[in-house]
Formats: sequence, structure tokens, C-alpha cells
Amino acid sequence: MDEASVYERLREHIVSGVYRAGERLPELALCDEFHVSRTPVREALRRLESEGLVEGGRRGVTVSALSVSALGHAYTVRAALETLTAELAAEQQAAGRLAPAALADLQATAERLEKVTAVGDLERAADLNRQFHRGVAELARNPIAVEMLERLWNQITVSTRESLVPAERPDVVAAEHHQLLRAIALGDRFRAGRIAGDHARATARTLGAAIREEVAGDPTSSL
Repeated sequence: MDEASVYERLREHIVSGVYRAGERLPELALCDEFHVSRTPVREALRRLESEGLVEGGRRGVTVSALSVSALGHAYTVRAALETLTAELAAEQQAAGRLAPAALADLQATAERLEKVTAVGDLERAADLNRQFHRGVAELARNPIAVEMLERLWNQITVSTRESLVPAERPDVVAAEHHQLLRAIALGDRFRAGRIAGDHARATARTLGAAIREEVAGDPTSSL
């Protein structure tokens, strides 16, 4: 297995929660797990550190966790980028460049997300939610924006996995997803951007409240 493959596997394990925030990643253990020498492991860890997914310290390399303050900053940037990509997606639609199947696929993802949320499968709901928003971003056809969002989503996912809580108003969240898709389908740039930005900011407020409760020691805040 080469360095690129080790990097991909490590990143996948971190983002999917196999390795949790704060967990140590000893080099030798990783070498044994992936059946490689130290060099590809070290190079992979360097790349992951540059992406903010791991950090070095006295205890060695650990999976990074953003502070509440840093998460706030991350969501501010995420809201701005998702506003932009939603606007660009609507522009693409207005110009006749989006295939109907692309919007239909996102509609199906939104409906699956509603069903999974209703039964309380928080991990699956988080994955489908990210899939939905990544799909919207990809409609913008701006690879730089998508790459920046991927990095942010990775950091946010790793740092918030232990603080997943059921959506306070799942019907409102679902409605916002459908409203966003409708705005894009209509080619309404302004409305699509506003819905996407407001939606990300509302998510940040809900998440911030949950994390603050968890930090304060509320045993019911982390599910």
C-alpha cells in the first residue's frame, strides 16, 4: 500500500468515526494495521495535519477536535460557501446546464434523510445530510468551493460526532431542504443562497447549544 492509499484509508477512518476525536494514532500501530513501513504512515499523517484532521503533541499524533469557538468560525465560513454554491447552482439551472436527474437524486436523498431522522439513526442521518449538501455544492460546478467545503465538513464531522443530537425541529429542517431544491430548480439565485446560508447558521446555533450543554456536564446532551 502506497502513501496515497494509506492517506485515503486514514482519512476515511477519521471522518467515519473509526478513530474518534482525541484518540491517539501511534505510528507503529498504524504500520501494523496497514502493513506498511513508517514512511507512508508519516507522510499520510503530515497531509492529514495540514487538513486539520490530526495534530502532533506530547502524546504523539491525535485526531483533532475543534473548540466551540473554532466550530463557530468553521460554520461561519461554511454558511458563506454554501450560500455561494447554492447561488451558483441556481445560476447553472437558469442557464439550462443542470440535468433533471441531478435534482431528482438530491430530492431522493432528502427523502431518505427524513426517514432515517424519524427513526433516530443519528449517524446515518449525519451521513445523508452531508451527502445532500455535498450534492448541492457539486451542482455549482466550482471545484475550489467544493474542495474547501469538503475540508470544512471533515473537520466539523470529526469534532461533532460525539455531540450528535436529534434535530429539534426535523420537519423544519426537511422543509428547508425541499425549499432549497425548489429555489435551485426555479433558477432563483437570491432565494437559493438565502435559504442555504440561513440553514447552515441555524444548524450552527443548534449544535453550539448542544456542545455547550455537553461541556457543562449535562448527561442528556450527547446521544
